Amino acid sequence: MPSLKDVKMKIVGVGKTKQITKAMNMVASAKLRGAQARIERFRPYAAKYRDVLAELSSKVEGNAHPLLAEHEEKKHCAIVLVTSDRGLCGSFNGNIIATALKLAKEKKAEGLEVSFVCMGKKGRDAVKAAGYKIAKAYADRMGSIDFALASSVAQEVIFGYETFGLDEVWLIYGEFVSMGQQPPRTLCLLPLKTPEAEEIAEEAGEPRCEYVYEPQEEKLLAELLPRYVKVQVYRGMLDTSASEHAARMAAMDNATRNCNEMINMLTLLYNKTRQASITSELIDIVGGAEALKG
Repeated sequence: MPSLKDVKMKIVGVGKTKQITKAMNMVASAKLRGAQARIERFRPYAAKYRDVLAELSSKVEGNAHPLLAEHEEKKHCAIVLVTSDRGLCGSFNGNIIATALKLAKEKKAEGLEVSFVCMGKKGRDAVKAAGYKIAKAYADRMGSIDFALASSVAQEVIFGYETFGLDEVWLIYGEFVSMGQQPPRTLCLLPLKTPEAEEIAEEAGEPRCEYVYEPQEEKLLAELLPRYVKVQVYRGMLDTSASEHAARMAAMDNATRNCNEMINMLTLLYNKTRQASITSELIDIVGGAEALKG
């Protein structure tokens, strides 16, 4: 049985850990409010952008723009992986990374050369450990994301696709569904596969709208398609940021609860150890008194 001093030191140590996890939970909660507000404000814009682009692309030929054209001979595939810079958020990063590595394995089996564009330290380190090529890595940037960063990442893969350096581009991120759900999502960025306008109208339960465009559709596509890729990358970053804070809140809440349970268990052990110590001392005292009487 451990000594009273050892048990007491463990209780103090777990209590300090509990203070840390509780503080991290509060910090994550404060950051989540801002990140959640950003993604909720941006989603309607991204959805409307998707609707207009679907309507516009339905009026032109499939090869009207290089980003819509599918390459006949595929050799290179890029995966844009969005994770967090820091851990302590449960299985959040692990699920995204597992999804990305599974996709990379599938593309490698198809004979494609796979490279990664990593946003976040966790994804970068995991991809490096798995032995895949990292074309570009952005570390310590997920705490201060903006559209300029998303534009920079999107512009690189757009240039690679237009110059036939890349034949497929995929985006993998964590989608913020709710406080308890942050599943990994996989999106084909290039070649662009926009949904049909009829499908969108059917999803919304509204009749299809017909738009009159000025200037011509081809000129508008040349402006809108690259920005659409940037919008999707930015949305993935915002979703991952909000998901990270929600996952960390849940992880720290569980850790705090486990600390409470461990403190209760150690307190019970401390009381049992103390009781056993007192009983042993009483036995020694009684034994000594009986010896003196004899």
